[in-house]
Amino acid sequence: MRHGKPAFTGSAKVTSREMSNWIAGYDLSDTGEDIPLESSKSLAFSASRIISSPLPRALSSLKALGLEPDVIDKVFREAGLPVFHMPYFRLSPTVWAAFFRVMWLCGISHNVERVEIAKRRAIQAADILVAFAKESDGPVLLMGHGVMNRLIARELKSLGFKKYCCQGNGYWNASIYRL
Repeated sequence: MRHGKPAFTGSAKVTSREMSNWIAGYDLSDTGEDIPLESSKSLAFSASRIISSPLPRALSSLKALGLEPDVIDKVFREAGLPVFHMPYFRLSPTVWAAFFRVMWLCGISHNVERVEIAKRRAIQAADILVAFAKESDGPVLLMGHGVMNRLIARELKSLGFKKYCCQGNGYWNASIYRL
């Protein structure tokens, strides 16, 4: 499941240099008063084990659901977003983030974890989820992040898991995988 919408908004338009501070603020943000979807609540309440990223937006999402994680592990944190300094442009943080993520996916990491390292971390994360699924008597919920959840999903599929259900990729949305 992807976390709820972060409370942090920051400036409407920023320079690429200001994106470093914007990203830091986003990473420190919880979800404030964001309310989980009913479908997310019912899915979360069915979990026998709960795993979470250590980032505040993931932990506060579980709190909004009234749940506590059994495991908090940095292997599930979001993949870092590089910042490239490009003078003269003031764009929305969403546009900068999309541009920087594409650069990252193309292999240009610029002071953050390389995509290859994030993919290795996704393998570790998938292994942890599979181990918990094997030893638990019900579903395992991961409260994670957009990009990292997609990388983990790719690893689960390579292990033979099939996507059973997908709500989408937005906030509070989840995908269910089964062997």
